[in-house]
Amino acid sequence: MSLTGKRILIGVTGGIAAYKSAELVRRLKERQAEVRVVMTDSAKAFITPLTLQAVSGEPVSDTLLDPAAEAGMGHIELAKWADLIVIAPASANTLAKLTAGLADDLLTTLCLATPAPLAIAPAMNQQMYRHGATQDNLHILAARQVMIWGPAQGAQACGDVGPGRMLEPMELVALVERHFIETKVQAQVTTHIKAQPLAGLKLMLTAGPTREALDPVRFLSNHSSGKMGFALAEAAVALGAEVTLVAGPVALSTPLGVTRIDVESAKQMQAAVMGAIAQQQIFIACAAVADYAPKVVAEHKIKKTAADSLIIELTKNPDIVAEVAALADNPFTVGFAAETQDIEIYARDKLQRKKLDMIAANNVALAGQGFNSDDNALSVFWSNGHVDLPLANKSQLAHHLLTLIAERYYDTH
Repeated sequence: MSLTGKRILIGVTGGIAAYKSAELVRRLKERQAEVRVVMTDSAKAFITPLTLQAVSGEPVSDTLLDPAAEAGMGHIELAKWADLIVIAPASANTLAKLTAGLADDLLTTLCLATPAPLAIAPAMNQQMYRHGATQDNLHILAARQVMIWGPAQGAQACGDVGPGRMLEPMELVALVERHFIETKVQAQVTTHIKAQPLAGLKLMLTAGPTREALDPVRFLSNHSSGKMGFALAEAAVALGAEVTLVAGPVALSTPLGVTRIDVESAKQMQAAVMGAIAQQQIFIACAAVADYAPKVVAEHKIKKTAADSLIIELTKNPDIVAEVAALADNPFTVGFAAETQDIEIYARDKLQRKKLDMIAANNVALAGQGFNSDDNALSVFWSNGHVDLPLANKSQLAHHLLTLIAERYYDTH
């Protein structure tokens, strides 16, 4: 895509990956972006300001207390000028400064003074990246809506192999382009949000786990807390929808204005959904429905025997979201995919196989997001599109996801 008119500030910090920054600037300029560069003192040990000035066509800024620049409050002007700040490479030291809110050089001062979104491309030794302090800093920055791009894995200049390589310039360019696409989509949806875009629409969603009984005291289930689904229900009401929430067994209060139907098993959830789906315009299948249930439920508690193993025969549960999507007069249908690997491959497969309008996928193998967490991150796919929603509080994430659903709903109705 063209980045014509987009003002991008590139921050370069100390690290061997700084040599890639010149290529990043050049590629952004090719797409007609306006690019300015700010360097830290340590960055100049790896690449010269003259090189970055040559590829950007603009003077490189590197001093906070430059008398000439300060006459016009230079650092404030740069902070106001940028549409996006990208720090590439972002060293471990810079991450720590950003987390602490330090402003002891031009780059960190700009990051505090700007209203522009901030993206960082970490680059460091694999052990530094894995260190608990660095991981804590990244988590805090992500919670502050800082976009974290990378790192990649592979051989490093020090001879180590592991995570910590800065993403390649063209990968970063693609992420910059995606950011502006998402910003445009969100801006378009914001117009609808002000007028409550879901007003007058009936929206049904499922949330939480299901419990599949083994006997009167035991069951098969999963780790779903229902927090994401309940956050979606609350956000949907705020956007004007009439919301019906079909909830598995969770310890959560019903959001204000939501009609709640409590169920236990997948078959009970299926019955609740199919009994009211004909009146719905949007259906969001957020529940973690058990794929299988015991074929036979014991009438009495199963007793421990002398045998070292117990064989339980399972039978497949109904696929609720696929059943809804297959209806002749189906609502706009959104699925969820909780995966532990190959997120996009599995999500797009479910999207096509189940004939969904949209699917939101998350990596439940990552610590600090997904099941039982207050935070989550989603990759959202539809037939000809894809948006990544970065790690955020589930309430915030629910709002972002519903804006995308609203946009796609309006495009198809």
